[in-house]
Amino acid sequence: MKHNINNMKRILSFLTVLFISVTMWADEGMWLPALISQRIVDMQAKGFRLTAEDIYNVNEASLKDAVVLFNRGCTGELISDKGLLLTNHHCGYGQIQRHSSVEHDYLKDGFWAMTMEEELPNDKLTVDFLVRMDDVTAKALRGYKEGMSEAQRDSVVKANSKQLIAEATKEGKGLRAQVEALYYGNQYFIFVFRTFTDVRLVGAPPSSIGKFGGDTDNWMWPRHTGDFSLFRIYADKDNNPAPYSKDNVPYRPKKYFKVSAKGVKEGDFTFVYGFPGSTREYITSDAVHYNAEISNPHKIKLRTHRLDAQRKYMSKDQAVRIQYSAKNASVSNAWKKWQGEMKGIRKMNTVEVKREYEKRFREWAKGTEYEGVLERLEALYAELEPYSFANDYYRESVLVIELPAFARRVQRALEKGDDPQSTIDNFYKDYYLPIDKECFVSLVKEFEANIPDEFKPEYFKNSMKQYSTAEAWADDMYANSAFVDAKSLEAGIALVSIAGGNVAEAMNEDPAVRFYAELADFYNNKVFPKYTSLNKEITLLYRDYMRGQMEFDKEKAFYPDANLTLRVAYGKIAGYSPSDAIYFTPSSSIEGIMQKDNPEIFDYNIPQELRDIYASKDYGEWANDKGTIPVCFIATNHTSGGNSGSPVIDADGNLIGLNFDRVWEGTMSDVVFDPDVCRNISLDVRFVLFTIDKLAKNHRLLEEMEIIR
Repeated sequence: MKHNINNMKRILSFLTVLFISVTMWADEGMWLPALISQRIVDMQAKGFRLTAEDIYNVNEASLKDAVVLFNRGCTGELISDKGLLLTNHHCGYGQIQRHSSVEHDYLKDGFWAMTMEEELPNDKLTVDFLVRMDDVTAKALRGYKEGMSEAQRDSVVKANSKQLIAEATKEGKGLRAQVEALYYGNQYFIFVFRTFTDVRLVGAPPSSIGKFGGDTDNWMWPRHTGDFSLFRIYADKDNNPAPYSKDNVPYRPKKYFKVSAKGVKEGDFTFVYGFPGSTREYITSDAVHYNAEISNPHKIKLRTHRLDAQRKYMSKDQAVRIQYSAKNASVSNAWKKWQGEMKGIRKMNTVEVKREYEKRFREWAKGTEYEGVLERLEALYAELEPYSFANDYYRESVLVIELPAFARRVQRALEKGDDPQSTIDNFYKDYYLPIDKECFVSLVKEFEANIPDEFKPEYFKNSMKQYSTAEAWADDMYANSAFVDAKSLEAGIALVSIAGGNVAEAMNEDPAVRFYAELADFYNNKVFPKYTSLNKEITLLYRDYMRGQMEFDKEKAFYPDANLTLRVAYGKIAGYSPSDAIYFTPSSSIEGIMQKDNPEIFDYNIPQELRDIYASKDYGEWANDKGTIPVCFIATNHTSGGNSGSPVIDADGNLIGLNFDRVWEGTMSDVVFDPDVCRNISLDVRFVLFTIDKLAKNHRLLEEMEIIR
């Protein structure tokens, strides 16, 4: 009993410190909606005119009921009483691509359903509404006693979480739940969602608008990208989640956003409501140094090889461009982000600043339970570094080569008795061998040159001796693997089957299967277990270090790191100065699109119709007071990956924009937030309305929305 009392005292002490710390005022932060009452005074002081209950309410409809987790990686928002959903073009990109072909190139030409009957279903696409979130710290730790091992503690939390999830989802269709650790396990929350699976594509502008600027403009300001797409949620006749059916009807939401066409100006209050994916605000200087000076430079180099090969062939062939558009965007996004993050960390002297902070913490911690925590973390990071480096290389080089990964996936499916046909069809639809072969050569060379021998399997070392060059190895594999195309694979399977052999066993001898199997087995047995165990030890120490920081630095506003759960971030529309003598204003316009327009460059070749509209200035009611069409704006909201598609909301709770990016100089905000340069980039909702009206001429969608003019 005494152990439980001591444990509860520690929990209560932590929560007390947490409550005190969050009373500080700062734009930085990703706040839990259920606790937003602790921030509402600050929000209202900065211009917000609604209440905490308007943001989050379990018993009454609130703004949270208009926000969804889109496809478990982005955010979306409801903008009509008929389930019309707005998110980013890049969030819906995979669905748009899968509906595209050379004959119907919806990526190039855009797609607009002019009736509900024309809206396109999307296999495996989900949206999740948050039903509620609750602090379950005491319940998650029920039965835990001081002195238990970490494994025993994990077992207690898992067992309690399983019970909490079962209780939360026992009634109601489409419910799912997850218990998440916050502050490195000092606090636990349960998040209960309702999942809808019938989500249909309604509209998307052509990529020349939705992806305008491509990789060149990605993460940059000024930005002129019309990054939006439209979907619709369907439900059964009782408004409950249901699998796709022609009998389903548009979902009737509890809440949807009114769309403001009034415009924005510098200094206006903004808040972003969405699902930021991952931040690491409280890591030590050792972790920051590894990311900025070792990990990111190598990962950038490895992805550069892949991007170079993809772009080489995409520029020559429209079919290849369609095949690799989504893959290229996925590889490029983090590639460019890491470059900005690295630069920002260095510019802010983050490693040195953290080392100074840690020096002061060590002095304060003497004689307390936190003495020695940083020293133990430092030792663990030193032990972890070679395994982290190997982990980075396996995951960014040899294990991402397409053909071996696919071959092993098919072979494993056959071993289990599963039908791999859908996997096969999807792979070859978006596969181009020359790209993959070039990637094989360059990535194997980098792996050979940079990974110590102790982290290479004997198979790899022997193969390099056998072939002498990566080119020779590639020639052999891509000439002799049955997986190089669908016909070869079909013939190989048929041949083994006719002979009465075991197809899965026969595939073990295929060079592509063996390549992936040997490298993956070594990684899974020699690299990943140690990498994981060391990280678990580090996470355990962070629990103490996190609690210690809150006691040491009671004036600081602590918020939980992002973990793809619903958060509120608030700030204001503001420009910034990235370097001496340069100041960026916070809004961009259609003039910037026309200045960049270039028919010779795919990413800047806008539709002729947009040129015609610009020439005639036929903007309709969507022009601002300067007589032009606004495109994007920036603000001080603290966002991260996962916030893509998040609604940007004004002081009255109306939709003014659609978050889609951050400025390149501020991408280090996942690690350290600089209020001077960290800006989120949003699409002005007036450009969305203008595009639907003047380019798509899809007036039925405008009539659905409640537009504030």
